[in-house]
Amino acid sequence: MKDRAHCTAARLREIAAASIALCAAMALTACGGGEGADSPVSASSTSPRTPKAPSAPPSESENSQAAQKGAILQTYNRFWEEKVKAYAKASVQGTDLKKYAVAEAFTTAETEVQALKAKGLIATGKPDLAPEVTSVDNNRKVPQGTISDCTDVSDWTLVRQSSGAAVTLPEDRLTKYVTKAVAEKWYGRWVIVKMTPEDRSC
Repeated sequence: MKDRAHCTAARLREIAAASIALCAAMALTACGGGEGADSPVSASSTSPRTPKAPSAPPSESENSQAAQKGAILQTYNRFWEEKVKAYAKASVQGTDLKKYAVAEAFTTAETEVQALKAKGLIATGKPDLAPEVTSVDNNRKVPQGTISDCTDVSDWTLVRQSSGAAVTLPEDRLTKYVTKAVAEKWYGRWVIVKMTPEDRSC
């Protein structure tokens, strides 16, 4: 009986040892990605992380570029504020539209306002804008900036000036579209020189 017990215990120890060896082999295969035991450990797992160097402060040219973009956006927004005022009374008189728009931009806005007046219409509400300055070129004789805007006119409504009744417009018209604008620096200040609404949504 003692010999049988001794043999049984020895057999159990052999099975346990084999199981441990098998588990160890499986663990190495899983963690090593199939590589041999002599494969070097990746440097990323042993080398200490090198701290990132602090980012350099903005250069003078970068600060200048950011300041100009801010000035262009301010001019663009003020142009729209004055344009909304002009549409609200079908007249550019009493607005500062000419201060922020010149050349084609002013002529186009003035023509639109005159067309409203001729039809007895005005516009109430205002558009929702999302302008972004996409470029600034100071290497030109006249510095120039370009703007891309997503113009939403859903809340800018045409009404009859005499009655205040809303004008029915086509249901399939674009009420949220891309607008491209060009600004130039005239006599030390930025002005809008061209506005181009595009026939595509945004």
